Amino acid sequence: MDRLTPQPIHLLLLLLLSGLLFFVGLGSMGLTDRDEGRNAEAGREMFASGDLVTPTFNGELRVAKPVFVYWLMTVSYQVFGVNEFAARAPSAIFGVALIVMHYVFLSRLRGPTVGLMGALMLLLNVEILALGRMAITDSVLIFFTTMSLYSFWLGIHEQGSGRHWIWGFYAGMAFATLTKGPVGFAVPLITALLYLIATRQWLVFWQRGVPIAGTLLFLLLAGPWYTAMFLLHGDAYTSQAKVHTVGRFLAPMEGHGVGWWFYFPVLLLGFYPWSSFLPAAFHRAYATWRESPGRLQERNGLPRTSEPAGSGHDLDWFAALWVIGVFIFFSLSSTRLPHYIGPLFPACALLATSYWALGLKDASAKGLRGSIHFMMGIGYLVAIGLASAPYLFHKFSGKMVKEFPLATQFELGIGPYLAATMVVAAMGFIGYFGLNDIKRHLTFGVAGAALASVFLLAILVVVPNLNRYAIAPPQELAYAAGLNLEPNDQLIAFGTTRPSTAFYARRTVEFIPSNELDRLRTALSKEGRTMILLPQSLREALPKEAAAFQPILKRHGYVLLANEPMVDIPQRTSTVPSTTPPESFGH
Repeated sequence: MDRLTPQPIHLLLLLLLSGLLFFVGLGSMGLTDRDEGRNAEAGREMFASGDLVTPTFNGELRVAKPVFVYWLMTVSYQVFGVNEFAARAPSAIFGVALIVMHYVFLSRLRGPTVGLMGALMLLLNVEILALGRMAITDSVLIFFTTMSLYSFWLGIHEQGSGRHWIWGFYAGMAFATLTKGPVGFAVPLITALLYLIATRQWLVFWQRGVPIAGTLLFLLLAGPWYTAMFLLHGDAYTSQAKVHTVGRFLAPMEGHGVGWWFYFPVLLLGFYPWSSFLPAAFHRAYATWRESPGRLQERNGLPRTSEPAGSGHDLDWFAALWVIGVFIFFSLSSTRLPHYIGPLFPACALLATSYWALGLKDASAKGLRGSIHFMMGIGYLVAIGLASAPYLFHKFSGKMVKEFPLATQFELGIGPYLAATMVVAAMGFIGYFGLNDIKRHLTFGVAGAALASVFLLAILVVVPNLNRYAIAPPQELAYAAGLNLEPNDQLIAFGTTRPSTAFYARRTVEFIPSNELDRLRTALSKEGRTMILLPQSLREALPKEAAAFQPILKRHGYVLLANEPMVDIPQRTSTVPSTTPPESFGH
C-alpha cells in the first residue's frame, strides 16, 4: 500500500490551534467540584507524601480512580508548582496528543487532507475541549483507548512490520486501565469483539493479534499497581474498588442516575456541529460494508480476505461499531454522566469526516442536504438556549444559593447574547454555503470557526466573572486558613462539602454537613486553634459552642471564623486569582 504521510504544516496548525484551545486560561479558574477538587487534591497529597502507590484524599484511602493520572499530576506539580494549571495540564497535554494521533492515523490511511479534517472535527466540539481542560481522568483515558483501537486496526490490516502495531492494542488497554479502571479495557475489547463478530476475522486475529502474548503484556503493565494495592490494603481496597466499578454500573451513585435516553442529547450537543452528519454517516457505513468485497466473499461461502488498512468499507464500519458498542455499554450503566461517552468521540470524528469527504466529491451523496439542514436546526436551537441562559439563570438562581450564596445577585452579562448572535450568523452562512454545490466546502470552516469562537468567548468573557463570584470565594478563604493553621490545628468546612477546600488549604479538612450539628459540637470541643469556613447564611445556625468564634475574612457570601486572630492575610494568591482582596476583620 502506498504510504500517505502527514504534512508538517498541518501538524503545526493543529498544534497551535489545539494548544490555544486547551491551554488558554487553563489555570485562571478555580477547581470545580466535585471531581476536579478530589483528583487535584489526591495528586497533591501523592506529591507531598512521596508515596507513589497509594492515592489518598483528605488523608484517607481513595480508590475511586486508579493511579496513573495522579502520577501525571505529581510530575506536573513538580514542574509547574501546585496550582490549577498544573492539575489540569496532563489533560490538556493528552488532549493535544489525541488530536495529533488522530491526524497521523487518518493521514496514514486516507491522506493528509482527510486527516486534517478529521483532526479538526475531533478537536472542535464541546465535549473534547471541555475534557481537555479539566483535572479529571477522561482526556487521558480517551487517548489510551483510542491508541489501543487504532493499534488494533493497524495490527490486523497492515502487512510486514506494520503488524507490530498490535502491541499498542494491549499497551493502550493497560494504561487506560491504570487511568480509569475496568472501563479502560472494556471500551477496546467491546469494539474489537463486535468488529471480529461482524466481519468473522477470528482466524486473522488469532494469527496476527498475538492474544496470549498480548494478554501477558497487558498484565505486566497494569497488574503490578493493582497487586500492590491489594497486598497493602486488602479488603479496604477491594471493597471500595468494587463499589466504584461494579456498584457504579449496577446502581446510580451520587445522584447521577438519568434515563436510558440520556446519551442521545449528550452526543448530539457534545459533538455538535459534526453530530449532524452522523445519521447519514452510519447509514453509509453500513451500506458500503454490506457491498464490500469481504462481505460478498462471505455471502458466497468463500474465505474472507483482509482488506487494506485504509479501505473505506471496513474502516467506517469499524468506527460505527465502536460508537454503537461504547454507546450501549454506557447506556446500560446505572450511573450516567456526560463525559462517560468521551471514548466514542474519535470514532464519531472518523465517521463524520469520511461522510463529509464523500459529500465534497459527490454533491448527490444521500442525506447531505438533510445533514446541513439538521446542523442549522440544532444551531438555531442552541442560539435560543444561549439567549435564554441569563433569564433561566435568574429564574432558578434561588436553588443555587446553598453552593453559590450570591446567585440571586449575579448576572451572566453580555456573553450569552454575543454567543447567540455568533451562532445565528454562522447558521446563515452554513445554509448559504452548505446548500450550494460549488461553495459547500466553505461550510466546514464556518462551522469550526463558530465553535472555536463561542468556546473562546465563554472562557474569556463568561468564566472569569463566574469564577470570581461562584467558584473562587470559598477557595480563597481555604487558602488563607491553610496559611495560618499548624498541622495540629483544625479546619472545619461547615455546610459546604467542596473537595477543593482541602486542595487550597493544603491540609486535611473536617467536612461537616449543615444538618450534623452534633458532629460540629464534637469537633469544636477539641483543644487548640480552630477555623470554620461556611456560607455566611449559615452563621446563625451555629451552635452556642461557636459563640466565641469571630469573623476573620469574608468573601462573596462565605465567611471564615476563628477562635484566635490570624497572622497572615493573603492579598493575592497564585492558585486563586482575585481582582480584589478579601474583606478582613480584626479581633
